[in-house]
Amino acid sequence: MPLGQDTTLWAGPGTERTERWLRATLGAALGLPLRPGPPDAHDAVRLLLDDTLGPEAYRLAAVAGRGVELRGGGPAGLFWGAQTLRQLLGPDAFRRAPVRPDAAVGVPCAVVEDAPRFRWRGLLLDVARHFMPKDGVLRYLELMAAHKLNVLHLHLTDDQGWRIEIKRYPKLAEIASWRPRTKFGHRASPLWDEKPHGGHYTHDDIREIVAYAAERHISVVPEIDVPGHSQAAIAAYPELGNADVVDTAALPVWDTWGISANVLAPTDTTLRFYEGVFEEVLELFPADAAEFSHFVHVGGDECRKEQWSGSVTAKNRMADLGLADEDQLQAWFIGHFDAWLAARGRRLIGWDEILEGGLAPGAAVSSWRGYAGGVAAARAGHDVVMCPEQYVYLDHRQAPGEDEPVPIGYVRTLEDVYRFEPVPDGLSDAEARHVLGTQANVWTEVLEDAARVDYQAFPRLAAFAEVAWSALPAPAERDFAGFERRMTAHYRRLDALGVAYRPPAGPRPWQRRPGVPGRPIDGPPPVR
Repeated sequence: MPLGQDTTLWAGPGTERTERWLRATLGAALGLPLRPGPPDAHDAVRLLLDDTLGPEAYRLAAVAGRGVELRGGGPAGLFWGAQTLRQLLGPDAFRRAPVRPDAAVGVPCAVVEDAPRFRWRGLLLDVARHFMPKDGVLRYLELMAAHKLNVLHLHLTDDQGWRIEIKRYPKLAEIASWRPRTKFGHRASPLWDEKPHGGHYTHDDIREIVAYAAERHISVVPEIDVPGHSQAAIAAYPELGNADVVDTAALPVWDTWGISANVLAPTDTTLRFYEGVFEEVLELFPADAAEFSHFVHVGGDECRKEQWSGSVTAKNRMADLGLADEDQLQAWFIGHFDAWLAARGRRLIGWDEILEGGLAPGAAVSSWRGYAGGVAAARAGHDVVMCPEQYVYLDHRQAPGEDEPVPIGYVRTLEDVYRFEPVPDGLSDAEARHVLGTQANVWTEVLEDAARVDYQAFPRLAAFAEVAWSALPAPAERDFAGFERRMTAHYRRLDALGVAYRPPAGPRPWQRRPGVPGRPIDGPPPVR
């Protein structure tokens, strides 16, 4: 069914975001004005909501002589249907301006009815280890929308950098967002990039990111890591650290990788400081109609406790609270912010270490160390996002070859990701309902620029997106050969989008990093 200069666009009530997106993105790519017109025009594109469909479900009907009708169960469902329309129009629909302005544009006559399997279909971007400028984040939101992913988990703070402006604590931007140099490769590498690295998002940058995401029905979940992964914050404000154990005034923003021993002190000063941080974070990331916009991630992972073990201040705090050990002290720390966030209508989510020492009743869990944390959380009645590192940590290497750039971790091929199953065996139906969904994580210790992020994310993120959206057969029964055939067409879309993906035959010469040591691990990953 042809689309042309005379094709009109009719938008029913509640469809405004998709209407804007179609004109601004699809219309611009193909040179189609998509002027307003009546719903009964023969070659119209019609948008309407249909409450007989699920909130993210859609129905796309392209019928000769009747045009294209897109129905969504809600505004998000309608938008996902528009993404399918874009796919049907071919790779030129993924460009920013027409490359063949006189060519005919057509939609195959078809009816597509679809709905997602999981509500949470996420991508973590680690902008703390290597900063991704705002335009790069906006670009990834566009890529997420094209793959029907709906949660951006933005990892904003870590030992190596603090990436969000907090006006009441200006040293976080002035000091904590910059490091003098950076380890190049794995932490055992002898190589250094000797130029300073850093950057941060202003309040208005964050507002723009959140608004841009909302136009694409994507929730942005901020992560402010506590009580570990906090050396950058301590470098800016030494009173946050364990000053009775280490000279916190001498600590720099960390310039290498791994897990720093410099963690937050369990003091009232620290609690008040981070309450001030979270007050600004809540203002910048408002809870709105987006399903997961009320979540705030507090990290809680990999908190080394040697300093607490040697700290009189920490021991006194444990004694005052009647806590048995440092694990319970961390649970108290996380529980404080769970209650603080809940009192403000928000919901805490953290990595699966927050299960240790007891978990606050309303908290949700990101299960990263395998399935076990997610299983335990679901059985205890907590909601879970499944993101086990053995399957969906996209910084892990994609092939065993020596040409893979800075190889990290286990080999996780495109097929491995396609055969990932987010819901582990052994959960009852009631327990499985606590699995909100799944998320792929892109950690950037060895990803120094946007091209490296693209290489590690794609094409595996396309496989992950299908797993997150579609009700696929059991992993062993999935048609990976069929997926590969469909990827042949999808590579052309990625080319049009300018994605520097890993080609099926292996890295291109400029994608390699010869001589930069990684940390490859042989054999299959343990399932736990």
